[in-house]
Amino acid sequence: MVLQSSLNPKLASMKDVKSRQITIIGGRGRMGNLFREKLLAVGHKVNVLEQEDWDYADQILNNTELVLVSVPIKSTVDVIKRVAKYLSPNTALCDITSIKIQPTEAMLSYHTGPVIGLHPMFGPSIKSFWEQKVVVCPGRNHESFQWLLDFLQSQGAELITCTPEEHDRMMVYIQATQHFCRLSLGVFLAQTNLDLEQSLSISSPSFRQEIEILKRLFCQNPNLCVDIILATEERCQAIKSLAHTYSRLAKLVAQKDRDKLIQEFENTQDFFQKNNFCN
Repeated sequence: MVLQSSLNPKLASMKDVKSRQITIIGGRGRMGNLFREKLLAVGHKVNVLEQEDWDYADQILNNTELVLVSVPIKSTVDVIKRVAKYLSPNTALCDITSIKIQPTEAMLSYHTGPVIGLHPMFGPSIKSFWEQKVVVCPGRNHESFQWLLDFLQSQGAELITCTPEEHDRMMVYIQATQHFCRLSLGVFLAQTNLDLEQSLSISSPSFRQEIEILKRLFCQNPNLCVDIILATEERCQAIKSLAHTYSRLAKLVAQKDRDKLIQEFENTQDFFQKNNFCN
């Protein structure tokens, strides 16, 4: 596998935690606020810096040991550039954006101190970090973030270490194409004006699970979904290829070509069997 787990089976003890001074840029957003609440709960001091607070950035960032960037994808690099000029060489800089190459490169270019990229593989509605995955992309002076990684593990999170390149390549399929598939299905169901309540009353467990996923998707800010889909050219090209696959299979359905559809299924079945997913 590309991604290697670095989870310590013995959760780090957070007794006698040294209180750290932390600033979360975007700390009033849902994900930023989640981290703010969890860090405050174990005794850290957390400031928030929002768009309207930049006139006071010097004061807010004074003596900050860690700056956590939690802003929309399209704003991340610009925010990193902007905040870097306020940071001392000892300040640790981290982002929790769902792409990693561009933010990590920006942090390494504009900041001379410790750098790391994190990607929480969950949404802001979770109640705890227990059994949640967090991707870790080391940048510079990785040891400066050990206390933060220990904190995540102490909360039950599983840390997965990889390079920014490995991360972004995998997220094309883990995130971008999945968001597109669900966006497409949601748009289709809306066009049919399906009675969702009635459908759920006679549905299979898998359909109910899919509707629950769609409900979470369409109850959030549309910018998040669209930004994930459009974040990189690689994602756009993969979705274009996926659309071609849909079109090719839909054409076989329109032609009622049972044999070719079965062949498509069997070819794909071989793929899953080779990866030991059909045992």
